[in-house]
Amino acid sequence: MTAFIAPSKQSKSIRTNRGSYWITTFGCQMNKADSERMSGILQKMGYELAKEELKADLILYNTCTIRDNAEQKVYSYLGRQARRKKLDPNLKIIIAGCLAQQEGETLLRRVPEIDLVMGPQHANRLETLLNQVDNGHQVLATDEQHIYEDITTARRESAVCGWVNIIYGCNERCTYCVVPSVRGKEQSRTPQAIKKEIEELAKIGYKEITLLGQNIDAYGRDFKAYEYNESGQLTLSYLLEYIHDIEGIERIRFATSHPRYFTKELIDVCARLPKVCEHFHIPFQSGSNKILKNMARGYTIQTYKEIINYIKQVMPKSSVTADAIVAFPGETKQDFEETLSIIEDIKFDLVNTAAYSPRPNTPAASWPNQLAENIKIDRLREINSLVEKVAKERNLRYQDSIQEVLIESINPKNNSQLMGRTRTNRLTFFPRSQNNEKSHQPGEKVNIKINQIRPFSLTGILV
Repeated sequence: MTAFIAPSKQSKSIRTNRGSYWITTFGCQMNKADSERMSGILQKMGYELAKEELKADLILYNTCTIRDNAEQKVYSYLGRQARRKKLDPNLKIIIAGCLAQQEGETLLRRVPEIDLVMGPQHANRLETLLNQVDNGHQVLATDEQHIYEDITTARRESAVCGWVNIIYGCNERCTYCVVPSVRGKEQSRTPQAIKKEIEELAKIGYKEITLLGQNIDAYGRDFKAYEYNESGQLTLSYLLEYIHDIEGIERIRFATSHPRYFTKELIDVCARLPKVCEHFHIPFQSGSNKILKNMARGYTIQTYKEIINYIKQVMPKSSVTADAIVAFPGETKQDFEETLSIIEDIKFDLVNTAAYSPRPNTPAASWPNQLAENIKIDRLREINSLVEKVAKERNLRYQDSIQEVLIESINPKNNSQLMGRTRTNRLTFFPRSQNNEKSHQPGEKVNIKINQIRPFSLTGILV
């Protein structure tokens, strides 16, 4: 849909004092990175972060549409803000992200109190769009466009670990997924722009960066004029080598990978570069080849296992995490058992699970062989139980070992502890200080002896 500006349904005076803002982020790491950029833009414009949501002068919901329950939560939050706006017409309400792109004008009709609806490709245009709102317009920005570079304004949630987008959008056509239609075509950032952003992060003390993309293995394939390697194609492998030696950055991660494009060359590069962490997130989605074919994923379980086996061969201490969907249309009990089987066989460190949720304008949503809700609930409960069991078994390898942990922050649930992650991405807690020693600070790397194991985290003491 082409962006348009319509007269606002409510007249309002323009404030010279920008006031306060509040951002709530739903969904994936890409949305979190977008929210950090938009938060930076708002602060540059003169807004201050509000102390609580219901007192903010500007509300921005950065939305997700990957699951139906995420959509419903957004509408619930919107209802509360719409009621506020009836009492305070100066309140600004912005809906950004994937739901905004998917629903577009429908959102404005359903909740006319909204001032701005903007898709993910417009995140860097927030100031321009808000200026139009300040001029008394209700704005819809969902047209597909080139994403403008903006690396200077992000207000990051962490002062130690930073997200760095390297590719936007997705060209895949998985039959269950709405992402390509809401985030647009693949658009890689230049290696020079990426390196510059990471260098700026390093200058202000960041120690770890995570490269982000919906399909990060596709990085560079939309470029045609580059000749960075023997094949003449810019790749994720090349990019990792290009940014590796930036002074100050001590750890590099990347997500999310697609098995169809995950290569042995990439694994070899990761094994060779000491800053690249021993953690791979590679969704398999289903253990059934029949279901994978119906999902249009483009690989078999056999080829997926070959990737994992090569990782274990070349980088035996690595952790591997994944995503899985249960109760996809037509999934039989046997298909589901095959999904459970691959979790048992591979011994994933973690699997993010979800029951299939029909999404608008995706092929699978209209198929007649949808599964009943009670089957979805039962299968999700069963797979989650297995994931927790296997994760705890995997964590047993850390018992009494010494792990290098990069401190990220104080544990928000226990102020006497610091928290960070191992190179394999295991969340780890340990005492802030002991024996009257000076407490360590976020950004430091420490050696921790692990003495307590849980399915999804570790606890230890300073060596």
